Amino acid sequence: MHSRTLQRAALAAFLLLAGAALAACETTGGPAPQAATAPMTHQEASLQCWMSTEKEASRMTLDKRADIVDACIERKMKGEPATPVTDTAAKPDAKPGAPAKPKS
Repeated sequence: MHSRTLQRAALAAFLLLAGAALAACETTGGPAPQAATAPMTHQEASLQCWMSTEKEASRMTLDKRADIVDACIERKMKGEPATPVTDTAAKPDAKPGAPAKPKS
């Protein structure tokens, strides 16, 4: 029984010393290197584009949103930055080129 207590005390002392040694370690390097980003897949582009239209163009018909998503996917697959949905596209009754009515 005495040997088991001695073994546990030795293990506890070892773990304490190992913890202290690891705590004293200093990292002098910069931030950890970032993993290379995976190339954009059609599925990922589709997911991102649909999510953005859900937020930005929720009042549009599904057909208009699908057209916007298709254009967005094409841009993402070419590596171009995503462009937000324009205000005229987000308003279903707005006509392109028509001046906005002033509020009275």
